[in-house]
Amino acid sequence: MEIVILAVIIALVAVGLISGLVVSSRKKKQLPPSAPSSTPTITPPAEPHVGEEAEAPRDEARRTIEEAGTPVGEAPVVIEPEVPALEVPEPTAGRLVRLRTRLARSQNSLGKGLLTLLSRDNLDEDTWEEIEDTLLTADVGVAPTQELVERLRERVRILGTRTPDGLRALLREELVALLGPDLDRAVRTEGGAETPGVVMVVGVNGTGKTTTTGKLARVLVADGRSVVLGAADTFRAAAADQLQTWGERVGARTVRGPEGGDPASIAFDAVKEGIAEGADVVLIDTAGRLHTKTGLMDELGKVKRVVEKHGPLDEILLVLDATTGQNGLVQARVFAEVVDITGIVLTKLDGTAKGGIVIAVQRELGVPVKLIGLGEGPDDLAPFEPEAFVDALIGD
Repeated sequence: MEIVILAVIIALVAVGLISGLVVSSRKKKQLPPSAPSSTPTITPPAEPHVGEEAEAPRDEARRTIEEAGTPVGEAPVVIEPEVPALEVPEPTAGRLVRLRTRLARSQNSLGKGLLTLLSRDNLDEDTWEEIEDTLLTADVGVAPTQELVERLRERVRILGTRTPDGLRALLREELVALLGPDLDRAVRTEGGAETPGVVMVVGVNGTGKTTTTGKLARVLVADGRSVVLGAADTFRAAAADQLQTWGERVGARTVRGPEGGDPASIAFDAVKEGIAEGADVVLIDTAGRLHTKTGLMDELGKVKRVVEKHGPLDEILLVLDATTGQNGLVQARVFAEVVDITGIVLTKLDGTAKGGIVIAVQRELGVPVKLIGLGEGPDDLAPFEPEAFVDALIGD
């Protein structure tokens, strides 16, 4: 009996203790919050789990790297890539007149020599032979020289012209006549309704062919035309780079291929790109020498045929070095047999050049000189104007 009473007492004590603990716990939860401490508690941000992107605070907009480094209140500085400024070529109108002084310096030996001989008191046979020699030395050519001398002899005898001004006017008239002032010297670049004008530039290496192609691009851009360049001279390693540099100066794109690639394929692609871009003119620089067993002339013929799949070639310009004289005429004959030359570009008509080659090459090929190069400057390629050329030869 005593054991039972003791067990009941122990059970009651245990229940009381448990009840007290529960009540104490509830009171603690209901107590008012204590006053905040003077030192704020900083809670570090939670680390993002692997694979989760760290979130920016919701009240702060995301910023770029550039903005993050910019002081508050200042606009971010945007650095644009540098774009090289395009060069503005000189207008072609009257370019030969502007270059007349340079031309006169190199050609005065011909004009001044003729005027000196014609001004002699006695124009005997020896004097006329000297006049012939002067013309032949200037690479005028045998047939044109004989023709000019006969005309001068006849007119001096009939007109009795002996004054310096009269002789100069007479010589000017006859030289202009020999140069063919009525020949069409326009470089044809018009093309068709849906195709650009296509100009193929040919000539042996060393004549300034690639440089002439680049300068011609400047001439066309100066006249408001858009140009695509075709670097089909794949024999010379630097030819494509050289042509591309010329094009970049005036905003003309260059189509090129691998060194040693097929020139005809590159020429075809250049015209194709010109059509796609709606360009006004495509200029194709060709090789002057090949490293394959294929003959140069066969390769040029192939380039011409492939390009003509797009449409007819508008112009085939032969570049000749004016300093080579009669050797240039030999080159001209060979090229003319293969690709139907439509115009001639005479380069290096400065320094040691002989102005008579203009007359000789026109007579040899039966096609006009359309452009002449008077120096190394980028705008030293000028449309050929017979009157301005003769005025530079004989002076004022």
